[in-house]
Amino acid sequence: MAHRSRAALTALAALGGLVAGFCSLAAAELVSALVRPEAGPVTAVGGAVIDRSPAALKEFAVRHFGTGDKLALELGIVVLLAVFAMAVGVLALHHRRTGSAAVLLFGAVGAVAAVGRPEGSAPDALPSVVGAAVGAGVLFALTGRLTTAPPRPPASGSGSGSGSGSGEAYRAFDRRGFVITAAVATAVSAGAGLLGRRLTSSVQAGATASRHDLVLPVPDSPAPAVPAGTGLNIRGLSPFFTPNKDFYRVDTALVVPRLDAAGWRLRIHGEGVARPLTVGLHDLLRREIIERDITLACVSNEVGGPYIGNARWLGVGLADLLREAGVRPPSAGGPADQLVARSVDGMTIGTPVEAVMDGRDAMLALGMNGEPLPFAHGFPVRMVVPGLYGYVSACKWIEDIELTTFDAYDAYWVRRSWAQQAPVKTESRIDTPRSLASPKPGTVPVAGVAWAQHRGISRVEVRVDGGEWHTARLAAADNRDTWRQWVWEWPATSGRHTLEVRATDGTGATQTGRRAGTVPDGATGLHSVVVDVS
Repeated sequence: MAHRSRAALTALAALGGLVAGFCSLAAAELVSALVRPEAGPVTAVGGAVIDRSPAALKEFAVRHFGTGDKLALELGIVVLLAVFAMAVGVLALHHRRTGSAAVLLFGAVGAVAAVGRPEGSAPDALPSVVGAAVGAGVLFALTGRLTTAPPRPPASGSGSGSGSGSGEAYRAFDRRGFVITAAVATAVSAGAGLLGRRLTSSVQAGATASRHDLVLPVPDSPAPAVPAGTGLNIRGLSPFFTPNKDFYRVDTALVVPRLDAAGWRLRIHGEGVARPLTVGLHDLLRREIIERDITLACVSNEVGGPYIGNARWLGVGLADLLREAGVRPPSAGGPADQLVARSVDGMTIGTPVEAVMDGRDAMLALGMNGEPLPFAHGFPVRMVVPGLYGYVSACKWIEDIELTTFDAYDAYWVRRSWAQQAPVKTESRIDTPRSLASPKPGTVPVAGVAWAQHRGISRVEVRVDGGEWHTARLAAADNRDTWRQWVWEWPATSGRHTLEVRATDGTGATQTGRRAGTVPDGATGLHSVVVDVS
């Protein structure tokens, strides 16, 4: 009996820890709605984990969870918090003040993480501090119900011996008071959490409305018409333009920033900036608007991976803005060789000034595939620089551009073992047939995409089982900054076969077959698929 009572008491203590943890997070949710959503403890700690994760761990997360890596991280943090809360609840059963102090200590961790983020400030500590105080108070109250209770009268006919021993002591707690206290705390906290969500939603509603109301202008320099035959009509082949909903997203933002376009500003300053600029969205809309088709690729893309997409972008030429600010590229004697773009979420991205000003269509993009940028892709304004991997060119939610040098400053990913400069490598991918597919013998279209942004694709070849290379038929080329579709009609025979592809870019350089990982400047190797023809 004593054993069962002890187990029940421990279980209630663990439940009390969970209730206290829930109350803590709910209170933090409400306060973060008043400060900013990114200051919430789960988001802050998750961001700190991302900031401090080695490149290998980041690559593991992207490889195994894809664009769901952030959700996986948040779920992992919540699970760890639940385990911690239950452990603290059991600790508080025996050491009531120590258990409550542990909650406060964990709140301090969240506060330090929030303030320590690149975009953090002192007010960002408030959600974690208030949440920890609420959680500690709830835990202290609930533990009190488990450790104190009116004494029970001795059982009829029992003496002062073993009948009122340790088992009776473990049963002597205020179960009803615990349940009532836990229920009230949970209900109040749930209401606070819902209020926080509604406050956050009301703030974000302004941003949503500003995106809805934004009318994209007709470009002064429209993209040339896509040539006929750019898209091959082959089942399983990626479309030439990637729909916005399918466009890859790889970044460190656990909470997607939602900015009101009316309040957005971009500052341009730093070395060699003779005339610093601060511009808003409507300032950009009054400038010359260009429209271009550009393929973007993530440096985390494994050979044959999905983190690449092609879109039609609308925006303002970045080089024109820099020249207006008096910036000269290094080749013209400018002192700055690096442009550091800063996002509202604290991300820093370093781009070669020479690449931005060498005549390519580097832009501050406002639109994507005929609509304002989606929030997840940088609304209201992002950078797009063709020919460079995204981590050195494609700053989303941009708010600041500083001209400096590569010697003076290492951007976010460079401090995490990635290369300072990273032009996109010549790559190709087989989209169909898929690996382990079972086509029938006969003519099988082997098709995919190849890319070498800012150099273009001049040839694609396919081979079977390590044999001779066969030249694939290329789709019509749009421009040298977009990927290119290809197809080879394979006379398939029965059996298991390995298909490989390689591309040659516009300079005549053929992609290497040497396998290398994504760190430090992008993966290399030939994409292959194994199929069973039967």
